[in-house]
Amino acid sequence: MKLFFISLGCDKNLVDSEVMLGLLQEHGYQIVDEESEAQVIVINTCCFIHDAKEESIETILECAQYKKTGKLQVLVVTGCLAQRYKEEILKEIPEVDVILGSSSYDEIVSVITQALKGEKVMLDKGIDYLSKRTGQRVVSTGNYTAYLKLAEGCDKHCTYCIIPKLRGRYRSIPMEDILENARELVENGAVELNLVAQEITVYGVDLYGEKRLPALLKQLAAIQGLRWIRLLYCYPEEITDELIDVMTSEPKVCHYIDMPIQHSEDTVLKRMGRKTSKQELTSVVCRLRKKIPDIAIRTTLITGFPGETQEDYEQLYRFVNEMEFDRLGVFPYSQEEDTPAADMPDQIEEAIKESRREELMELQQAISYENGEEMVGKIIEVLIEGYIYQEDVYIGRCYKDAPTVDGNVFVSSPEEIISGSFIKVKVTGFKEYDLIGERVYEFTE
Repeated sequence: MKLFFISLGCDKNLVDSEVMLGLLQEHGYQIVDEESEAQVIVINTCCFIHDAKEESIETILECAQYKKTGKLQVLVVTGCLAQRYKEEILKEIPEVDVILGSSSYDEIVSVITQALKGEKVMLDKGIDYLSKRTGQRVVSTGNYTAYLKLAEGCDKHCTYCIIPKLRGRYRSIPMEDILENARELVENGAVELNLVAQEITVYGVDLYGEKRLPALLKQLAAIQGLRWIRLLYCYPEEITDELIDVMTSEPKVCHYIDMPIQHSEDTVLKRMGRKTSKQELTSVVCRLRKKIPDIAIRTTLITGFPGETQEDYEQLYRFVNEMEFDRLGVFPYSQEEDTPAADMPDQIEEAIKESRREELMELQQAISYENGEEMVGKIIEVLIEGYIYQEDVYIGRCYKDAPTVDGNVFVSSPEEIISGSFIKVKVTGFKEYDLIGERVYEFTE
């Protein structure tokens, strides 16, 4: 059977997709690049915000047409949209044959087998089910870098977020399973592992009664062949001195942290259901920079949250200017049904949300420009990810850049460089969020 797979949304979703691809490949499915050739199409959907929901629905409708114009026999919808709107999807889009709950992806082979017999299938083991990974993942990010998922679900219940209702309570994956997965990825060529979950800083609390991320990092760092370990989605209130000490002492742990704060002002943070104050946010940033002077801090913000006043926004702008985050993403608030924030008074106009977002990103561009200027002349280590033929340059990332969300380093080299290689690069210039450099062969300041 020929299979076409579409993975939408976050990198946690991507890990689920790679597990499903591995299971299907083991059972003889042939992965193809054209929807029109596929007998089975699987869409792993997202519905975290309105735009993601629209993209998922449009993708389903587009693929449904291949029931008429292509060879499509079975259309599978899984992931968060399938979890949230299972009955509506089956009712409104009759071309869909399978609805698979977001935590039940380990049943992908069996549900397709049922559907090939002409059955309509809806399977949901419950959002608190922890799917068991079996077999090899089909890594789609290039064999040199991969995401390593530590947990499912979330217990934070921020008022704007639907994830706990879609993904269930926080469930840590047993450490031995994570380490086994990590070793397999490294054996297959991974030199960089990006640790993900809705939140990685509380990893292990539900299983072991304590935070085990520092212990996990030490064991991951012992894996031969692994060069970079990157921390994504660390809630600021959960960052401990023990975690910072491990980041300092283990050379393989990148001096990089993705720490979403969403806002700076206490009144807004309280309405968001966040667990930190402005003073605490300032404290954790200062603590990280004091103990790890070269750390790259990435964060995300929401503009136009219900009740955000002009003064709140101006204070947020000042906070960003003072903190000078190395990496920043800003998103206008999305009013999601079934969340407490959706029913809050003082909802803000879309135009105001967007204008505030644009102003913050313009500020971040200026900060990024200054950071880029400071990098000129320095020699950095770069992981090469590809070659741009038209420009005759290689493209890669330094430790400050996570895949897909941060900047790149563009490298000129007289010799061919294989993707997945680490090289030394002298920074000779910069763009808004990217660096430009040339390969060097000796590490000299």
